[in-house]
Amino acid sequence: MRLTVLAGGIGGSTFLLGLLKARPDAEITVVGNTADDITLFGLRVCPDLDTVMYTLGGGISQERKWGREDETWVIKEELAAYGVEPTWFGLGDRDVATHLVRTQMLDAGYTLSAVTEALSTRWKLPVRLLPMSDDRIETHVVVDDPEQPGRRKAIHFQEYWVRYQAGIPAHQIIAVGQDKAKPAPGVLEAIADCDVLIVPPSNPVVSVGTILGVPGIRDAVRETKAPVIGLSPIIGTGPVRGMADKVLATVGVASTASAVARYYGSRASGGVLDGWLIDSSDAIQADSIAGAGIHVQAVPLWMTDETKTAAMADAALTLAEAVRR
Repeated sequence: MRLTVLAGGIGGSTFLLGLLKARPDAEITVVGNTADDITLFGLRVCPDLDTVMYTLGGGISQERKWGREDETWVIKEELAAYGVEPTWFGLGDRDVATHLVRTQMLDAGYTLSAVTEALSTRWKLPVRLLPMSDDRIETHVVVDDPEQPGRRKAIHFQEYWVRYQAGIPAHQIIAVGQDKAKPAPGVLEAIADCDVLIVPPSNPVVSVGTILGVPGIRDAVRETKAPVIGLSPIIGTGPVRGMADKVLATVGVASTASAVARYYGSRASGGVLDGWLIDSSDAIQADSIAGAGIHVQAVPLWMTDETKTAAMADAALTLAEAVRR
């Protein structure tokens, strides 16, 4: 079985652990979001790619679910002692090695795809990890300026997310460079040639949404012969993890499983979904989702351990077969 997954960071990588448990023999390609990427202290940092890589490679911090296990922070402390900004984003000592290798290879002329493949080899990943694009794309957020009341400014998504914890009013989300970007090599083929395309419970705006926003990718998803199955990142009125409700509000989408399904849209009506899994507690929303032309099933969606996440993956693949018939 050939499976392709459009993944953000923590939600996507956690789901992938369950998918690997459910289908250990599947050929899995992961298309990772790179619009969260940022250059800090002269190093190119790719948070979502690294979270997938560390999680599936066994190096992720089990407590934080991002960054390295057994991390130390000497470099961060020394940079702060020098007064180097920003102080709100810290790179751990082990993590810095990844960014040094990536930056050196990019500066030497290697593409992000080639760099990601090289880094993945060190972690012996059980999947093929592809960046959504080799071109530079960065998500910026237009916010109320905390330092100048009454004015607005655009800041990098990482500053909005990490420094301000999505706690300041946001008015617009802009993926800078996206309109001129191209899908990375292998991305369109992975979408066209898979047996099932899965949209895991990642942020629908700034993770999956930015992947779909790369010219050519949304069209490829609409045209693939494979069923496209998504899993809701919203349970009740809140995100499974993170602050997806904040960015959903910025684009005018309510924080419900039904609203996110409609945001993605049915492939039959020009959207990207054939099927949508919602949590059992949201079963009352099933009729609304079905009314939008999307096959829907309610199952437990809390990814509290690999066994439960594997059951979610099984449910997604079962729904794909129902859609295919």
